[in-house]
Amino acid sequence: MEGQKKEGVMSHWKCLLACTLVSMCPFQYGVDFGIIGGLQAMPGFLEVFGNRAPETKLGWNISPGRQQLISSLMILGAFIASAAGGPIALYLGRKSSIWLACGMCIVANIVMMTTTSIGGLYAGRFVIGLANGLFMTFAQLYLQECAPARYRGLTLGAFQSWTSIGTLVGTVIDNFTVKIGGKQSYIVSLGIVYVVPGILSVGMLFIPESPRWLLQMDKEEKARKALVWLRPFPERVEDELQEMKTAIDAEKQLAQSSEIIDIWRNPVDRRRTLLAVGAVTLQAASGAMYMISYGTYFFEMAGVGNAFQNACILTAAGVAIILINSAIITRYGRRRIFLSVGLIICGVCQLIVAAVYTVHPGTKSTGQVIVGISVLYILGYNGMVATYAWLCGGEFPSQRLRSYTFGLAAAIGFLGAWLTTFTAPYFINPSALNWGPKYGYIWTPSCFIGALWVYLYLPEVKNRTFEEIDEMFMANLPARKFRGYKCIGAAALAVDEKLPRVSVEEVVWSNPKAVTEAVQYVE
Repeated sequence: MEGQKKEGVMSHWKCLLACTLVSMCPFQYGVDFGIIGGLQAMPGFLEVFGNRAPETKLGWNISPGRQQLISSLMILGAFIASAAGGPIALYLGRKSSIWLACGMCIVANIVMMTTTSIGGLYAGRFVIGLANGLFMTFAQLYLQECAPARYRGLTLGAFQSWTSIGTLVGTVIDNFTVKIGGKQSYIVSLGIVYVVPGILSVGMLFIPESPRWLLQMDKEEKARKALVWLRPFPERVEDELQEMKTAIDAEKQLAQSSEIIDIWRNPVDRRRTLLAVGAVTLQAASGAMYMISYGTYFFEMAGVGNAFQNACILTAAGVAIILINSAIITRYGRRRIFLSVGLIICGVCQLIVAAVYTVHPGTKSTGQVIVGISVLYILGYNGMVATYAWLCGGEFPSQRLRSYTFGLAAAIGFLGAWLTTFTAPYFINPSALNWGPKYGYIWTPSCFIGALWVYLYLPEVKNRTFEEIDEMFMANLPARKFRGYKCIGAAALAVDEKLPRVSVEEVVWSNPKAVTEAVQYVE
């Protein structure tokens, strides 16, 4: 009883401190978008990698092809690194993968700061993409696996906060360095990329590896030591460790192996994979990537006020809402936030921006509307879509296949982001289709389709342990029944020819209401 009274945020301070450190990883991803988006509207950068364009407001422009590759090569690298998450996890832990990302990030930035060749810039963008893919994938795996269930949403909220903070820092720095002029204007901006990898490289020396990964690698003693470090009450560690081990063993008995094909071979794992992929892909489906990647350029070419200041306002609003969201994320369900607010707001905002620009292009009042609605859009995206997309994508995979499933989900999410950033210049660049804000017509139906998918298929797993989530998927529950389901123990539902038949009796005895689902699953 005394231990229960002590239970709270402060009692988990060591775990939350470790999670806060690891949650800084997406700062790199965010700062990259913030800086690169601004560089493409910066004369000093365009003098080196662009071309003269007297007909534009800047007097300089960059070809759609170069614009595509500069932005999309980073995401392509992230896609490849995330897709390789499963195989990498067989040899490297979560911490080692993040250390590798730190090294690659530093090397890539040295290349980008020193080269004047477009080929060298492309190479740097691709390598920093590989680093960002490792950062985004393995940082989230660490947070999902180490944070207590009740604080999992909080840590993922912090994770998404760092993405937005990074983007804000990048855009603010660009706003000041653009005044320097010449090559130095973008060299100074890129210097910020070194800060967080240095902090992470040192800080991770003092935190443990993920105990779940250690258990999956049959390193039980190391897992026990890691869990003792992460949890405030040593007397409870053994119970939690055994619960993890039982769930992992039960999954292994239901599967033939721990290979990537297993994410499709078993119907339960296939469902979990499709849900994880669908949840993460909602980020790209919202159309946010073109606003994030080309926000400054978009404002500049659309003639909407001071492009750099508008981008700062947009990003600052995103940071504010993500910080507010971090405080409430543990109280409200994912389905409700996704459906009722986030995706629908994003779709409506895209439609309004496109419609206003179609009717009155280039006017001051239109510019004001575009900036205002863009702020509302980013509030909907950052506060109600981005965080929950990654959170659900990490909650749904099975423990045995988490690295493979989440790696695939992250990779497809990055693929969607790459497709958006690669095609956006064709639509918004004056030398191509020159749609500008009318590009929103494409993303409105995408947002609404995403909202409908959430309503029909996305289960609610708020504050559930991974063992409880395993059980609910084993019971083959429809999405609408996840919220009110009372768990009875995953092992009881993991019935296989190798397990005693009494497991069904235990299910019936423990929870009569679950008889129908349990027997249906067993048969």
